[in-house]
Formats: sequence, structure tokens, C-alpha cells
Amino acid sequence: MGLFDLIRSELIDIIEWIDDTQHTLMWRFPRHDNEIKNGAQLIVRPGQTAVFVYKGEIADIYPPGHYQLTTDNMPVMSTLQGWKYGFNSPFKAEVYFVSTRQLTDLKWGTPNPIMLRDPEFGPIRIRAFGTYALRAVDPKALLLEVVGTDGEFGADDVNVLLRSIIQSSFADLIGSSQIAALDLASNYEQLAAQLRERVVEKIDDEYGLDCPQLFIVNISLPESVEKALDTRTSMGVIGDMNRFQQFQMGQAMTSAAENGGGGGAAEGLGLGLGVAMAGRMMPGAMAPGAAAPSAGPAGPPPPPAATAWYVAKDGVTHGPFTPEQVRAGIGSGEMGAESMVWATGMSGWLMAKDVPALAPMLAAGSPPPPPPAN
Repeated sequence: MGLFDLIRSELIDIIEWIDDTQHTLMWRFPRHDNEIKNGAQLIVRPGQTAVFVYKGEIADIYPPGHYQLTTDNMPVMSTLQGWKYGFNSPFKAEVYFVSTRQLTDLKWGTPNPIMLRDPEFGPIRIRAFGTYALRAVDPKALLLEVVGTDGEFGADDVNVLLRSIIQSSFADLIGSSQIAALDLASNYEQLAAQLRERVVEKIDDEYGLDCPQLFIVNISLPESVEKALDTRTSMGVIGDMNRFQQFQMGQAMTSAAENGGGGGAAEGLGLGLGVAMAGRMMPGAMAPGAAAPSAGPAGPPPPPAATAWYVAKDGVTHGPFTPEQVRAGIGSGEMGAESMVWATGMSGWLMAKDVPALAPMLAAGSPPPPPPAN
């Protein structure tokens, strides 16, 4: 074997790519001094495309198949090379393999919230995230515009670019869709289809890429808005708030009776939050200023109207309450000496201990515990 034959025997004669990464878009075949033997075997597997680059210029492109590299199947490369010594000599070229299958399970999201003018809630902020698939459809555009001279180019290298494009397109889409925040969940599929179309328009011709699949997994509202919606939902489930308050009062009275508080203690619960309807549950209580029922001709005159008391608690006014209700509230501990009260004729709010009419009730308080059994 001569020296030239020895050198030729060490040149590359099989060019192929076995991809085990599942996330590589383009891979450059490594070889010494870029020399390829005449008659070398090129193996392009399904889901791949091979691109030959000569002196920075894209030459031949090969779809999936098995090729023997000769002048017959390398027309462009043969023209560029010139072949001063004929095709029997080795030739130099860079070979790039491009993956044309889908790269799936790629993720996108909005790192910063997007401002949205909602027709029901007004200005709100939303976040979104999802998944998408990526595929190379134009190896030439991908090599020229994105890859350059990288030896290996994967989905992670282009993921930052794709996420930025998806985020920008999503912000434009959600702003122009005019869909209410409460209706976004029922429009995920429609929004995802429109978002994919916008993304493909920006990456197909310019970068040689396609986005065959894009999904919106979730669109979320700020935590404070979600809590407010939960409260609103709870109120809708309760339904009639008056009946719910009456039910709660009935339970409280039963509990107080079982614990020895008596009927008076149960009535006193009417001074708590959410029991402004207590007056409605006591038919004998008369609203302030209401006309007394007319007595029969032989009956006694109507009794004087009872004083109506109002109690301020946590910045909210509750009442009116009859003296019996106030006495019960003091007995149950719902109302104390420092509770702020007001009644018709008073110049302003005063502590209960500073109101002469309430002094006997405060002094009486709740009855002491019973003496021990003998």
C-alpha cells in the first residue's frame, strides 16, 4: 500500500448521526481537517436532513436515505469544488445534520404578570404558562439565521428566543381578545390555537422553525383576587343571607342553652357581627318611632315605646336593640362597660359605663355560679 493509499484509508468514509439526546436541533459531523473520502457513505435516518457547507456556502441538502458520495449525486458540491485533480481525490466540506422531528415537552410562561383591563373587575394582572413543540422545517434558514458555526445546537439554545416570542404574542392576544377573566378557562383551546398561529408567523420564514403544538395549561389571577372570588363564591353558595343568619343564631342559642347560658345569654348573641336581623326574630320588639297598635275601646292605653339602642363594633353600627336585648348581651359578655353605644337624645357615642340608663344593667351583669352541692 502506497503513502497516498494509506492516507486515503484514514479519511472518513461513513457519515451518519445517531441522536440520543432527544432535544438536539442541529449537529455538525466531526472529522479531521474536514476531509471526506471519495465514495464515502452518507446515511440520513428518518427525521433527519444532511446539509453540506463548502467555504461558508450551503451546497447540497440530502433528505432521509443512503447515499454514496460521488459526482452523480453531489451536483452543487461538484460545481463549487472545481475538481482540479478529478473526483478521485478527497474533498473538504462541513456536514450538518438537522433533526426534522418534533421536539416536545418544551415549556413557556410569563415571568412577569400581564396587565389586563377586565370588563367586570377592572385592571387586573394575570400570569400564564404552558407547553409547546418545536420542529425544523427549513434547514437552510435555520443554519443561516440561528445556528451559525455551532458544533451542536439544541432546543435549550433556542428556547429563550421562542419563549420571548410566545410571551409577546400572548400579551397581544389576551389584550385584544376582550375575554372576561372568569371566561378565560373556557377558552384555553381557542386562545392556544390563535397563539400558535401568531408564533408560527414569526418563526417559519425567518428562522426555518415550526411550532406544531402549543398548549395553555393555566391562566392565573393574583392571590388577592382569587381570595375575593372565593368569598364571592361562598356567598353565592349560602344563598339567602338572612336565612343563613337566622340558622346561625339558632345554633348559637342551642349551644348556649346546653352550656348553661340560658335564654338570656342566647339572645345576647344578637349583638355580635352578622346578627343585625335579631330584631326581626323577636316579634315583640318594636322598631323606634313605630306607631303603637291601637287598643280596644275598653283596653288600657298603649305602653310607652322602649328606648332603641345602637352598638358600634369594629367600625360598624349594629341595631336597633331593645333594652331586653342589651341586658341579654351584657349577660352573655357580647357587650361590656367599654362598648360604644348611642340612643335617640344622646349628643354622641358614649361608653356604656358612662350612660346612666345602662348602669343598672352593667352592675347586675351575669348571675354568679350556683353554690356547690352539699
